[in-house]
Amino acid sequence: MTNPASTTKLNPFTVGPLSEQLAEELTGWRYEPPFDFYNWTTWQVMLQLGIEFGDADVRERQYVALTGDNGALAGFAQFFPLLGVTRIGLGLRPDLCGQGLGLPLVQAIVAEAIRRAPGDEIDLEVHTWNGRAIRTYERAGFVITDTYAKQTPSGSVNVHCMSYQGNNPSQ
Repeated sequence: MTNPASTTKLNPFTVGPLSEQLAEELTGWRYEPPFDFYNWTTWQVMLQLGIEFGDADVRERQYVALTGDNGALAGFAQFFPLLGVTRIGLGLRPDLCGQGLGLPLVQAIVAEAIRRAPGDEIDLEVHTWNGRAIRTYERAGFVITDTYAKQTPSGSVNVHCMSYQGNNPSQ
């Protein structure tokens, strides 16, 4: 795996480290129902429990910030390494949803995943009810390869596993 701390300009987004300041900002994002499932707990709780990007080591190795041309935090991604697979998790700032930025965000994240772990398969999980995200992932080159129930803190949810089959978006 290559250096996770580098900064790369991809389409309208720059991919760079998720600093502690940006991570705290991210926990303040609030999505409207039914997308409120994606809201994070408070920054204080994440730090106290050392969960997700509240753990500085995990944040440095697995998370990136995607900023716009104005330098503002527009999205984030997690690159979770599995054996021969990079599983991505991602989010777009709530006020930017529905503005046509999902596809370039996903393309930038895929390019970063390829840069970090060339040769790895890339996949993601998405709730089966999230048609907007599924359509965006399909347009970015992902296909549904499996559907299953997944346990979450709020109970069991049905998810699709989608694998990247498209071309390298940086080409």
